[in-house]
Amino acid sequence: MSAPQPPPFGYNAAARGRDMTRILVVDDEINIRKLLRGVLADEGYETDEAGSGEDALERLKAHPEMYDGVLLDVALPGASGVETLGAIRTLANPPVVLMMSGHGTRETAFQCAKNGAFDYMEKPLGAERLLVSLERALEWRRDQIEKAELVDRLSSSHALVGESPPITQLLLDVHKAGASQARILIQGENGTGKELIARAVHQISPRARGPFVRLNCAAIPRDLIESELFGHEKGAFTGAVAQKRGKFELANRGTLFLDEIGDMSLDTQSKLLRVLEEGELERVGGTETIALDTRVVAATNKNLVEAIRNGAFREDLFFRLAVITIHVPPLRERGADIVMLARHFLQRYCEDNGRPAKTLTPAAAALLSQYAWPGNVRELRNMMERLVIMLDTTAVDVADIRPLLLTGNKPEQAAPGGSLRDSLESYERTLIDRALAAANGNIAQAARGLGLDRANLHRKLRRFGLLRKDGEDGADLELADEES
Repeated sequence: MSAPQPPPFGYNAAARGRDMTRILVVDDEINIRKLLRGVLADEGYETDEAGSGEDALERLKAHPEMYDGVLLDVALPGASGVETLGAIRTLANPPVVLMMSGHGTRETAFQCAKNGAFDYMEKPLGAERLLVSLERALEWRRDQIEKAELVDRLSSSHALVGESPPITQLLLDVHKAGASQARILIQGENGTGKELIARAVHQISPRARGPFVRLNCAAIPRDLIESELFGHEKGAFTGAVAQKRGKFELANRGTLFLDEIGDMSLDTQSKLLRVLEEGELERVGGTETIALDTRVVAATNKNLVEAIRNGAFREDLFFRLAVITIHVPPLRERGADIVMLARHFLQRYCEDNGRPAKTLTPAAAALLSQYAWPGNVRELRNMMERLVIMLDTTAVDVADIRPLLLTGNKPEQAAPGGSLRDSLESYERTLIDRALAAANGNIAQAARGLGLDRANLHRKLRRFGLLRKDGEDGADLELADEES
């Protein structure tokens, strides 16, 4: 067996560009190796060769980041191509493998596919067939690597933990949208992690080195939001004692995240639209025109199409913001992720608080999976943190979780024979109770989640007797009316 050759002079795996693609050709016939290397060289590929599966594996193990693809013959001396394929697939970040065979069978092709080959080609190989298949294989591998890099970058974004189809699709959407310069509208319920998505978009965008600036449109008083967005000059209004740059300027060459965009007033919407269309602004009270290079990512938990019909949101602004729309699924649509997320949060908060590791019993895991999670990931995260801090045992069981689920999995039902009004009020109280829990007692946030104004929610809280002191921390829910 020949020793693996060293990489070419000046080779640096970490510094390789995407266009420097290296292919390992593995075949026991030297003429076939030369022919394939010539075809690949004509297309700009860098190539090496190996005459056996053992030689190929030594090369791959010695230089794991060196090769992007492998052309592997099925019939080899010593370890067969199928056996070599299986060994390659066990390597960390393996190259993509295309199998070649001069006398293959359907069973052999099936075995190659089962062991992870991207394609199976019969000899003699047509140059066009080979190059098309190789390009598709390399494109697929690049997508897999970029997806893995995205997951690594989002490792701190706890709401994005999971493997369910909805979260997988979300990651793909973020990957595609983030790489562009287009404006993005993120839609989803409260607690689903819309800000995390916005940060992810920024992190993988060409603007990642620039600033990420956030503004909650619902938390700023209506008479101050223009100053927050566009800045103001000294003396522009009472209290403007100095010049102030707005969020748009602060986010120049970066990303401006406008959270709760659906709560912005129509007057401010009009001014925002003008800035988006012209790419420049004037500070409040100023005359100087300031050019901008700011990408806007907006988010809302409201149905903006319905708001447009009701005259509460400008249609032209909607189309400016929603060049790309990303939907963040609620936790109830990510059933396969619930237990994974719960365990993730348990581990995180045990480590953060220096507590012994905690586990979920099978019954507790089943209960978590069945719950509707009206507060989404935020509710699950808060529950796991509370259990870590307050629970002395290391096993989390049903009895520990059930009291934290408020009314359980379903809205409370009226007693048999109860009136329709009683049933509706019971249901309404349940929804309000859940919304308050998900918002940690923040009435403004709970009102937005329910689609109510704060005054209306206050009246309902008084009617249902929910404006009481919280037994845990003594905080008056009626006073928890500001953004936390």
